[in-house]
Amino acid sequence: SDTYFCMSMRIPVDEEAFVIDFKPRASMDTVHHMLLFGCNMPSSTGSYWFCDEGTCTDKANILYAWARNAPPTRLPKGVGFRVGGETGSKYFVLQVHYGDISAFRDNNKDCSGVSLHLTRLPQPLIAGMYLMMSVDTVIPAGEKVVNSDISCHYKNYPMHVFAYRVHTHHLGKVVSGYRVRNGQWTLIGRQSPQLPQAFYPVEHPVDVSFGDLLAARCVFTGEGRTEATHIGGTSSDEMCNLYIMYYMEAKHAVSFMTCTQNVAPDMFRTIPPEANIPIPVKSDMVMMHEHHKETEYKDKIPLLQQPKREEEEVLDQGDFYSLLSKLLGEREDVVHVHKYNPTEKAESESDLVAEIANVVQKKDLGRSDAREGAEHERGNAILVRDRIHKFHRLVSTLRPPESRVFSLQQPPPGEGTWEPEHTGDFHMEEALDWPGVYLLPGQVSGVALDPKNNLVIFHRGDHVWDGNSFDSKFVYQQIGLGPIEEDTILVIDPNNAAVLQSSGKNLFYLPHGLSIDKDGNYWVTDVALHQVFKLDPNNKEGPVLILGRSMQPGSDQNHFCQPTDVAVDPGTGAIYVSDGYCNSRIVQFSPSGKFITQWGEESSGSSPLPGQFTVPHSLALVPPLGQLCVADRENGRIQCFKTDTKEFVREIKHSSFGRNVFAISYIPGLLFAVNGKPHVGDQEPVQGFVMNFSNGEIIDIFKPVRKHFDMPHDIVASEDGTVYIGDAHTNTVWKFTLTEKLEHRSVKKAGIEVQEIKDSEHKLETSSGRVLGRFRGKGSGGLNLGNFFASRKGYSRKGFDRLSTEGSDQEKEDDGSESEEEYSAPLPALAPSSS
Repeated sequence: SDTYFCMSMRIPVDEEAFVIDFKPRASMDTVHHMLLFGCNMPSSTGSYWFCDEGTCTDKANILYAWARNAPPTRLPKGVGFRVGGETGSKYFVLQVHYGDISAFRDNNKDCSGVSLHLTRLPQPLIAGMYLMMSVDTVIPAGEKVVNSDISCHYKNYPMHVFAYRVHTHHLGKVVSGYRVRNGQWTLIGRQSPQLPQAFYPVEHPVDVSFGDLLAARCVFTGEGRTEATHIGGTSSDEMCNLYIMYYMEAKHAVSFMTCTQNVAPDMFRTIPPEANIPIPVKSDMVMMHEHHKETEYKDKIPLLQQPKREEEEVLDQGDFYSLLSKLLGEREDVVHVHKYNPTEKAESESDLVAEIANVVQKKDLGRSDAREGAEHERGNAILVRDRIHKFHRLVSTLRPPESRVFSLQQPPPGEGTWEPEHTGDFHMEEALDWPGVYLLPGQVSGVALDPKNNLVIFHRGDHVWDGNSFDSKFVYQQIGLGPIEEDTILVIDPNNAAVLQSSGKNLFYLPHGLSIDKDGNYWVTDVALHQVFKLDPNNKEGPVLILGRSMQPGSDQNHFCQPTDVAVDPGTGAIYVSDGYCNSRIVQFSPSGKFITQWGEESSGSSPLPGQFTVPHSLALVPPLGQLCVADRENGRIQCFKTDTKEFVREIKHSSFGRNVFAISYIPGLLFAVNGKPHVGDQEPVQGFVMNFSNGEIIDIFKPVRKHFDMPHDIVASEDGTVYIGDAHTNTVWKFTLTEKLEHRSVKKAGIEVQEIKDSEHKLETSSGRVLGRFRGKGSGGLNLGNFFASRKGYSRKGFDRLSTEGSDQEKEDDGSESEEEYSAPLPALAPSSS
């Protein structure tokens, strides 16, 4: 007994394929558990081997786990585990733990294993596994209640949780997992580890986004033990594992993630009380360790259920993917494609979910034994399907809705005909592979692109603009600090964020605006100096041109008062300066720096007129139309003027801007903008905007995934649609790129596309004694857990040496003999990883 057999099967296709279904072929009378892995090279090339040789020579990803007569785990339609191809696993490896070998007496054989359904049809959603695991829990002897807490920050593309599995040894009473967002706890799953250890469907779909916290708690008791119990592999040790099965969009999919820390211990003070309450387990459901026996479970959903009277037929505890498969499983696939419309007003998600629940809870709806009233049932199924389509059209859209309320004064007929029309068939997404977000300079006040398309950053080093920086007459009060002693201008490689060049040391006090002309000259403003500088990046002799008087605020032709930005006309060389925080004007100079003219005045009242400004903060030239656009920051609008006559052309103002527009940038056909942090009581979030310049309509809105906008201070766009945004509060620069806009498909199971099994698919059956393949159509070593635990004080390596693998799930009777338990992921180094 307690033999561990491994066997492997090479995936029978070279191209990319997807596992879309698992069916266990085993009984607990013989098999204690099975684990299925995907890897590139198994530890042995034999038809089978003892698992003490290892499972895989490289990283092993868990695809499936079965134990204790658990029913099959069913993936939602349209979801699959990716295998084969250039990036997927090349082999399946099955590990079978034989708990009782009495069935082999009299030369009987065993064909335990798992059947897989494999398809070459691309799946829109890719499944993966997130393992939360405690490595340092200690359970004192006799202690009645001991909590083991795990938490990590989630730092990846959104994942959608659809199933979970809990695991402890004998002392575990309940395991609970949550997503924590803005202090709110959302249940992923809660279950007794003493029940069949299957993947249970989540009760309600849970999405996890960048910045969320994932949290898990295992509740143990030390009663009955005479010694402290540690995390380990023998049956006298304990484990605290939560497996989260999720899917992600195919292009962003990650197959395996782990969390072994507790980065937010104080957070668990507010964990929902349910996490501390053991789940009652009926005596005939408790796992029987002594002889590995259990009452036959039959093919029920792996949830605690009691038979329901007909009048009590309600929604099962599983998620509504499972229910909807009953309702819609026999119907033809109906696909609705919804393109994201940022101006569409979304309805309340909770109301619509409740509406759906009301429908699916109708008596007899979807019952497999229903024979009468079939037409009525089919009609209800159609109604549910239609409402699901509506639900996903409204709430699975990836971007927030955008109000179409805006005031726009169109240019006269005949003007603007050079502007290309943009209808918004794309979306801005953060380039998550760009490391520049971690540069962490000082307050980032300006960003621009040089003629080579390198990113240039203007930052404040160790200087900060705060309430002590100026007096009531706008005179800088911290001159005693001296100029910034580090380089304030950084040239950044747009691909790998390497610093290519730096300059600007000992020149500036409070950097603000940055722009670059067609010849590559830098034009910068300093609000402390009240000056504008032209710098040649190849000239170390100092500024080429200086406008304004040092440390002297003013409003005449020779003075500025906290100037904010500069724009240089590529055709005429004319210089435009937005001036500024304490002046409300635009000033024009000749290429040599001679004053030409100025326009603008301070706003009056709550409805400012054209040409009135409250902090003209950012400038964008529109050369094809001969226009200059101004981000009128505190009036929350964009004003555009003719560069030749200074005549007002139009205003662009949207309710979603809120009260501020901080910065703008133009490329042919498109205008980009960022707004400001909402005031107390305001609802408009801080975000980026893409507008069709010809009509001013918003065609996309966007936010970063890593970190968050706090004061996005400047924005610049290249003609290929790449956008950079610098934030003066988080000292961060983000890179965004244009992608094709996602289409949202709603079919059958709550918006997930259904792919029926085709003849070109492969149906695989793997068994412990041999490999059976029925084909229709075209046919580094694991971590040694003994070493890991031996390095930790108070932990036993006992039982881990003979199974040097990333995926054992082993137990034995409480007879003092050794055994190993499930570590199904490559364990991290002992030093905590960043959170």
